[in-house]
Amino acid sequence: MSGHSSYNPKTGIERWLDARLPIVRLVHDSAVSYPVPRNLNYFWTFGGILTFMLVAQIVTGIILAMHYTPLSTVAFNSVEHIMRDVNYGWLLRYLHANGASMFFVAVYVHMFRGLYYGSYKAPREVLWILGVVIFLLMMAAAFMGYVLPWGQMSFWGATVITNLFSALPVIGETIVTFLWGGYSVDNPTLNRFFSLHYLLPFMIFGVVILHIWALHHVGQNNPTGVEVKNVQKDTVPFTPYATIKDLFAMVCFTFVFSYFVFYQPNFMGHADNYIPANPSVTPQHIVPEWYFLPFYAILRAIPDKLGGVLAMGAAIVVLAFLPWIDSSKVRSMNYRPVAKILFWAFVAVCIGLGYLGAMPAEGGYVTASQIFTALYFGYFVALFVIGLFEKPLTMPSSIADSVLGAMKGGSGARLATATAAEPNAKG
Repeated sequence: MSGHSSYNPKTGIERWLDARLPIVRLVHDSAVSYPVPRNLNYFWTFGGILTFMLVAQIVTGIILAMHYTPLSTVAFNSVEHIMRDVNYGWLLRYLHANGASMFFVAVYVHMFRGLYYGSYKAPREVLWILGVVIFLLMMAAAFMGYVLPWGQMSFWGATVITNLFSALPVIGETIVTFLWGGYSVDNPTLNRFFSLHYLLPFMIFGVVILHIWALHHVGQNNPTGVEVKNVQKDTVPFTPYATIKDLFAMVCFTFVFSYFVFYQPNFMGHADNYIPANPSVTPQHIVPEWYFLPFYAILRAIPDKLGGVLAMGAAIVVLAFLPWIDSSKVRSMNYRPVAKILFWAFVAVCIGLGYLGAMPAEGGYVTASQIFTALYFGYFVALFVIGLFEKPLTMPSSIADSVLGAMKGGSGARLATATAAEPNAKG
């Protein structure tokens, strides 16, 4: 999708700057004239929403760090100080805490959209793998951020999760000692987690730039999965078409985000985290944040500690190999009748694992977790097998045909006229 730049500097200053630092040309080519498929739906707006949420998390996090004290003796009180004494501190904390949850809401929608429309298939393998790397970095940043309030669930969550590394042979104990900074979760642990939590968002930002670069190099996928064949007919300039749609989606998303910040600020948190950390008192039921629950259920489904850790890690890493696991030549599930049913079954399994992760690890919940864990990994095996024999539905010959086919009568004719008259876009 990359090609010759259509940017033409008009003033002397623009020409002078363009000859020395073509940053305006870069912005123009990336966010104005960049051609996007004309059939993108609103699921494609979540990339912009995620970028917006990442910037919001970094900005609120930097301000919160100015008032937070990463010492185990005063960390809990410093959070209360932010809430009560810092101007709009309560707003900053609720924006940051709920922002993490909303960030994961957006990233899960973004990922499932990629799964449904086959956005991991060639030539977008590297783009997809970079997305999995971002997801892993997000999980690390979110986990370390959850520890910082130093409440009961923060402390015991850190104890349980960091202990998992001890199951790894040879290097396990060394990793745990490094994370703890000693022989138990204490002040050095909090210091290390604070330092890494501050660093990781900037690493995420760097990988996001690579992710966007890769996206602009290979071009965006679309609901049909058909590649762009004619730039003039199949695409529209990013601005104003995609820009307006992204802005509208961001505004709608912000309304939902604001509802939780102002009306349900603790809905996605845990009440035990309003109790100062106490190493002598174990909470009755230790659970991570909601966005970790499916993987937490997989961890607990395996009776062996090392097996559980490996299964949990494999549940994430397997996503990076999807471009080679899915054997079908067709990208979009819209044209794959069997795989489409399999996809929605996979969504149900992930939701079920999320529910089971929030339940106590006892009785029927353990058995159900084991069944759902088997179904989770079974999805990837089935995806490979189905791709070998599935007969796809008839696909449109081009993106423009899919748009015109969805319209009838005069409106379709008017669009055909409009596409023919569309100004040239970069190819």
